[in-house]
Amino acid sequence: MKKRFSTGLVYFAIVLMVCGTARAASPTDTIRKPLDSAIEILGDPKYQADDPGLKAEQRDKIWDLVGGSFDFTEVSRRALARNWKSFSAEEQKAFATVFAKMLGNIYVERIQSGFAGQKVEFTDEILHESKPLAIVKTFIIDDQTKIPVDYSLKKMNDQWRVYDVKVEGVSLIKNYRTQFNDILRKEKPAQLIERLKTKVAEQEAAANKG
Repeated sequence: MKKRFSTGLVYFAIVLMVCGTARAASPTDTIRKPLDSAIEILGDPKYQADDPGLKAEQRDKIWDLVGGSFDFTEVSRRALARNWKSFSAEEQKAFATVFAKMLGNIYVERIQSGFAGQKVEFTDEILHESKPLAIVKTFIIDDQTKIPVDYSLKKMNDQWRVYDVKVEGVSLIKNYRTQFNDILRKEKPAQLIERLKTKVAEQEAAANKG
């Protein structure tokens, strides 16, 4: 079971990174349309060589795809839950910026090492009856596994943005919410932000070493 969940996280990373910028598209189109471009980048033979410079180039291209499709302020607000209000406006902005960078580094690295031609199957789009919210249900499929991945989206300024992803029922937001709650019981918002900045610096140093 543990091995299956780890595999699911890799597959989650694949789809997390292939979401592109939404342009008044449907929730499903927000995820589906950039998929071909991202898969092309992941499978491009140019990036198969063990070259840190090329891997960095690939990483940047993938991040360009994902950066505009997530509402990282909403992701951050929900991840911090009630603690969000204890952050000043400046701290909220700083937290959202560094949290987005940390997530990007984690999952781009995972898809670079874990992508092996998996396919995405879109199964359903569920719109909330009264709120600008939606869920897009998908499966990540390879020869041996079929992993459910659900996207939660919110419509803002006529654009759908992703604010949570569930892999096999496990929520990205809830996972980090627990960690952040534990830290903020003992530390101030500024200390948590510094923790994330340190983590990002470590990620970038490791990536630059190849």
